[in-house]
Amino acid sequence: MKGKPLSAPAPVLKMLRLAVCAVLAGAALMTTAGAAPQAKSHCLSECKPRIGIVSAFGAEADILLEQTQKKREWKINGNRFTTGELRGNQVVIVLSGVSVVNATMVTQLMMDHFRVERLLMSGIAGGVDPASHVGDVTVPESWAMPMEVYWNGDGSLPAPCGAAGDVSCLGVKLAADNGKPRPDFKFDTPNGPVSSGLFMRDNFVMNETNAPQGEFRFEFQADPEMLALARTLKPALAKCGPKNPSLCVSVQPELRVGGRGVSGSAFLANPGYRAYLFDNLQAQVVDMETAAFAQVAYANRVPFIAFRSLSDLAGGNDFKDVGAFFGSGLAETNEASVTLAFLEAWSRRNRR
Repeated sequence: MKGKPLSAPAPVLKMLRLAVCAVLAGAALMTTAGAAPQAKSHCLSECKPRIGIVSAFGAEADILLEQTQKKREWKINGNRFTTGELRGNQVVIVLSGVSVVNATMVTQLMMDHFRVERLLMSGIAGGVDPASHVGDVTVPESWAMPMEVYWNGDGSLPAPCGAAGDVSCLGVKLAADNGKPRPDFKFDTPNGPVSSGLFMRDNFVMNETNAPQGEFRFEFQADPEMLALARTLKPALAKCGPKNPSLCVSVQPELRVGGRGVSGSAFLANPGYRAYLFDNLQAQVVDMETAAFAQVAYANRVPFIAFRSLSDLAGGNDFKDVGAFFGSGLAETNEASVTLAFLEAWSRRNRR
């Protein structure tokens, strides 16, 4: 004979329900109380206010790390973050590795795990402006990613959404100058220029101020306050690097603040494209990390600045002193000198 499930009397069931609710409410209260400090501080590993410093090459970061005091290392997803004090500032330093993807990933990782109130990129790059020289240190006012492109079949303006230049139905936007799409890159041939169909695009970016619709931006502005301080610096830049003092540049390196920097996923070894960047964007310098780093800074609403020392003229051998970089370590030495001078001046400014 099949039995029926036993049921408890109504009063007992009511008491059980009240007990369960009380337990769940208590658990929820404990969870909320435990999570509140982390949610408020927005830092997963350490919540001390710091300047975040990102470098792509080991040689760039090593000079800064040697000068850092009271160091502590943190291993996060295989990346080594070093906290400490550098020229009077509380800092966290990380080596990102080369490429826009690495720079993006590691910079956001830093933002998530530490309380970064300002960001600084320090490293070497290729020159775009032919008036620049090996060993110069550039501090651009803005950074763009012109290799984010719409690749059309020819040099005509793409028109997939109707009007020429309208690509909005695809969720993208062409980069414009004074309301007109920027021209595509053209290859030089014996028969004249040939269109590549590569048209620059704006980047889509979203943060708390523009969500949920987000916005399209071609470039990201460095912090005006930090740029103003950089313009006051008078660093002693070397003509000969420490690795081989017999290799020296013929022109005294200078600190250049202003203009536009550009980044891309390609290692630029094309003088024609370098000329295109200079002619159309007046770009001063090109690398593979800073514009991505700048977009992360913008998305997190954190002020940033970037110092880049020139190793060569990107995509060409027309810097006659290019061997001085590769043989002597001149570029990273000058870049570190400017970075350290800036940090010292920033510390003095804050103490006042």
